[in-house]
Amino acid sequence: MIRPVLTEIVLFVLPFVLYVVFLWATKAGVLHPDSWPVQRIVSLAIVALILVAGSFVFFAHFSGAPVGSTYVPAHIEDGKFVPGQMK
Repeated sequence: MIRPVLTEIVLFVLPFVLYVVFLWATKAGVLHPDSWPVQRIVSLAIVALILVAGSFVFFAHFSGAPVGSTYVPAHIEDGKFVPGQMK
Protein backbone atom coordinates (compact mmCIF):
# COMPACT_ATOMS: atom_id res chain seq x y z
CA MET A 1 0.00 0.00 0.00
CA ILE A 2 2.87 2.37 0.67
CA ARG A 3 4.30 2.06 -2.86
CA PRO A 4 1.26 3.60 -4.65
CA VAL A 5 1.12 6.39 -2.09
CA LEU A 6 4.81 7.18 -2.55
CA THR A 7 4.38 7.05 -6.33
CA GLU A 8 1.61 9.64 -6.19
CA ILE A 9 3.59 11.88 -3.84
CA VAL A 10 6.62 11.72 -6.15
CA LEU A 11 4.47 12.54 -9.18
CA PHE A 12 2.94 15.52 -7.38
CA VAL A 13 6.31 16.90 -6.22
CA LEU A 14 8.09 16.26 -9.54
CA PRO A 15 7.14 19.54 -11.33
CA PHE A 16 8.28 21.59 -8.32
CA VAL A 17 11.58 19.70 -8.14
CA LEU A 18 12.17 20.19 -11.87
CA TYR A 19 11.50 23.91 -11.48
CA VAL A 20 13.98 24.12 -8.60
CA VAL A 21 16.57 22.32 -10.74
CA PHE A 22 15.87 24.78 -13.56
CA LEU A 23 16.31 27.74 -11.22
CA TRP A 24 19.53 26.28 -9.84
CA ALA A 25 20.90 25.56 -13.34
CA THR A 26 20.19 29.11 -14.52
CA LYS A 27 21.80 30.55 -11.37
CA ALA A 28 18.55 32.27 -10.41
CA GLY A 29 17.70 32.66 -6.75
CA VAL A 30 15.94 29.44 -5.79
CA LEU A 31 14.67 30.90 -2.52
CA HIS A 32 14.13 34.41 -3.85
CA PRO A 33 10.43 35.39 -3.81
CA ASP A 34 10.64 36.77 -7.36
CA SER A 35 11.41 33.25 -8.61
CA TRP A 36 8.14 31.93 -7.18
CA PRO A 37 5.24 34.13 -8.37
CA VAL A 38 1.74 32.93 -7.53
CA GLN A 39 0.95 32.23 -11.19
CA ARG A 40 3.99 29.94 -11.47
CA ILE A 41 3.06 28.05 -8.30
CA VAL A 42 -0.51 27.59 -9.53
CA SER A 43 0.66 26.36 -12.92
CA LEU A 44 3.07 23.90 -11.29
CA ALA A 45 0.26 22.65 -9.04
CA ILE A 46 -2.03 22.17 -12.05
CA VAL A 47 0.66 20.19 -13.87
CA ALA A 48 1.22 18.12 -10.72
CA LEU A 49 -2.50 17.35 -10.41
CA ILE A 50 -2.65 16.36 -14.09
CA LEU A 51 0.27 13.97 -13.54
CA VAL A 52 -1.45 12.44 -10.50
CA ALA A 53 -4.79 12.07 -12.30
CA GLY A 54 -3.03 10.56 -15.32
CA SER A 55 -1.26 8.04 -13.12
CA PHE A 56 -4.59 7.07 -11.52
CA VAL A 57 -6.04 6.42 -14.97
CA PHE A 58 -2.91 4.56 -16.12
CA PHE A 59 -2.76 2.29 -13.07
CA ALA A 60 -6.51 1.65 -13.16
CA HIS A 61 -6.54 0.60 -16.80
CA PHE A 62 -3.14 -0.95 -17.44
CA SER A 63 -2.18 -2.70 -14.23
CA GLY A 64 -3.62 -5.39 -12.07
CA ALA A 65 -5.22 -8.67 -12.97
CA PRO A 66 -6.19 -9.62 -16.51
CA VAL A 67 -9.82 -9.29 -17.50
CA GLY A 68 -11.95 -12.27 -16.51
CA SER A 69 -9.50 -13.64 -13.94
CA THR A 70 -10.49 -14.65 -10.44
CA TYR A 71 -8.40 -14.09 -7.33
CA VAL A 72 -8.05 -17.08 -5.03
CA PRO A 73 -6.94 -15.79 -1.61
CA ALA A 74 -4.16 -17.36 0.42
CA HIS A 75 -5.27 -20.44 2.30
CA ILE A 76 -4.12 -23.62 4.02
CA GLU A 77 -4.40 -26.73 1.85
CA ASP A 78 -3.37 -30.18 3.12
CA GLY A 79 -1.53 -28.52 6.00
CA LYS A 80 0.53 -26.29 3.68
CA PHE A 81 0.23 -22.58 3.12
CA VAL A 82 -0.80 -21.74 -0.44
CA PRO A 83 -0.26 -18.05 -1.39
CA GLY A 84 -2.96 -16.07 -3.15
CA GLN A 85 -3.00 -16.29 -6.94
CA MET A 86 -4.93 -15.29 -10.04
CA LYS A 87 -6.78 -18.05 -11.91
